[in-house]
Amino acid sequence: MLVVGASRGGIGTAIAHAFRDAGAQVAITGVEAAPDPDDGFAYTQLDVTDTAAVRAFASGIDKLDVLVNCAAITRRGEEMDPEFFHHVLNVNLVGSLRCAEALHGALKGGALINIASMYARFGSPRNPAYGASKAGVEQMTKSLAIAWAGDGIRVNAIAPGFIVTEQSARARQDQSFTSAIEARTPMGRWGQPGDIAGAALFLASDAAGFITGVTLPVDGGYSVV
Repeated sequence: MLVVGASRGGIGTAIAHAFRDAGAQVAITGVEAAPDPDDGFAYTQLDVTDTAAVRAFASGIDKLDVLVNCAAITRRGEEMDPEFFHHVLNVNLVGSLRCAEALHGALKGGALINIASMYARFGSPRNPAYGASKAGVEQMTKSLAIAWAGDGIRVNAIAPGFIVTEQSARARQDQSFTSAIEARTPMGRWGQPGDIAGAALFLASDAAGFITGVTLPVDGGYSVV
């Protein structure tokens, strides 16, 4: 299986660990020259905004059981700039499509899991580009599920809530914001990357064999309040 965007810890790395622990052969990619931490996964440096590079990488893969699209960027409070807005969509949304399209042939009979966000459904005044990109990921998931069902490819997504990662570090420095999230979340805490990994294992498994086109919230109940 392959996790795209798993070079800096966080959700992608947690998913990679969970699949390896379950017995899968796992490869990861990232934009950096080397992963940090280096946990021994087969690693390829890959820029998901480079269509030629993505297709060249995919050409070396004959068969893939699971693809997880986890490459994403955000920058709290800086996403109103049109150029950066465009860049966020290019990485988070179009990058996911590039990888899915390039690996479509290898993935026949397998499972594609995209990483969306609860910001696909809630407005975010400080992360408008991220929210827009993740809303696109959720809609793309539905469309690919229909388009690729005939190839035996199940296409689903996970919508994480507030998770303790490098990406959320800037937001977590705002104690009032952090406290407000914990107060609204029925489970009373921020999530951990491992909380997302379990959902990915389920969606990739035979237990989810009749599930496609779904975006599964994993947010401690935040979205139901």
